[in-house]
Amino acid sequence: MRKYEVMYIIRTDIEQEATQAVIEKFEGIINNGGEITKNEVMGKRRLAYEIDKFRDGHYVLVHFNATPEVVAELDRVMKISDEIIRYLIVNDVA
Repeated sequence: MRKYEVMYIIRTDIEQEATQAVIEKFEGIINNGGEITKNEVMGKRRLAYEIDKFRDGHYVLVHFNATPEVVAELDRVMKISDEIIRYLIVNDVA
């Protein structure tokens, strides 16, 4: 298994319960073939520039170990999720 890091931004116009459900959904995808080493919910922050008419977002940073198949599935689900404004999955070299 390789080390990865994903940061994603959740829209702020959804309810707190829906935000938590989105976080749990992505944790479930990672735990299905990988393991989370660190999960940091950074909270609501101002975006550097407006994205799809949103000025704020809930930032979440996750460090995890997984196979490339798990990362491909995570990427696929994040692309089609309406709650996600932006995301980035990278190899964690540290």
